[in-house]
Amino acid sequence: MTILGYLLIAMGTIGIAYHFAEFKSSRLDEYIWVLLVRLTAIVCGVFLLRGSDWARWVAMAWIAFHVVISYFHSMQEVAFHAVVLVAFAVVLFRAAANRYFRGHAPESGSKLR
Repeated sequence: MTILGYLLIAMGTIGIAYHFAEFKSSRLDEYIWVLLVRLTAIVCGVFLLRGSDWARWVAMAWIAFHVVISYFHSMQEVAFHAVVLVAFAVVLFRAAANRYFRGHAPESGSKLR
């Protein structure tokens, strides 16, 4: 989880910096969407490192979104993002990852019966 968490943080940060240069030439609404997608990566990375189970689901949705928007660019991008999606799934849902996220689950004070 550590490598994937830091990778998401780095990709989000690099993406914001890269698109910041285009900000003046692009429409504000487009830049806001790009910013939200990149911030989502950063938030997922941080919370993956903290062991939050929801972050792995959002990370999967994030990369699946990239597969979908790749259809508007090229088949090479679709293939690349599809491979990354499979890699995310393998990393985030293997047995060790399940134990990692279960180990960070919040303690419940009382159980309902």
